[in-house]
Formats: sequence, structure tokens, C-alpha cells
Amino acid sequence: MKERIGVFICHCGRNIAGTVDVEKVAEVISKHPLVVHCETYVYMCSEPGQKLIMDAIKNKNLTAVVVAACSPTLHYETFARVVEAAGLNRYKLEIANIREQC
Repeated sequence: MKERIGVFICHCGRNIAGTVDVEKVAEVISKHPLVVHCETYVYMCSEPGQKLIMDAIKNKNLTAVVVAACSPTLHYETFARVVEAAGLNRYKLEIANIREQC
């Protein structure tokens, strides 16, 4: 079965968006053949951000999720609970640290 990957890029207010052009990242990554959904949001770890991920998993039939945000040390459990609540195995989640690593 072909993966259906959703990528969610967090602005983290100005913490990430002040350094990284998140809209350009979204534009480029959305062209990847396995990425069927790519979206940015101001605070992905917030309740509305979590709901955005959960809804996309369900509505777009995503099979894997990448969250580009803060350190996984801070938010791995938050996003793991979100993907599990939407019906995905938590091991189908990857977090790319674009706050401290960029």
C-alpha cells in the first residue's frame, strides 16, 4: 500500500517562523509524491492545531504524519496521542525539529 503522508509545519509563533520560511517549506514539501496533505499553523501543539492534524488524518486517509515543529522532547507525547486518537499507530509519526535545529 502506498503511503499517504501528511506534513504539518508549525510556526511556533515567531520562534520558528522568524527564522524559517514555513510557507516556502510547505510549498516545496507538498510536491513530494507521497505527501498528500501539507499544512502550516501558528501553534501546532495547541488544541486547534491538534484538531487540525486529527481531522486531516481522518478526512485525507493519512497513513503517516510528519510534524515539523519544536523538539520531540517537548511534544512527542502530545502528537503521539493525537495520531492515536485519529486511528494511527504512534510509530507512524515523525517529528522534525525545525526550531532548535535550524
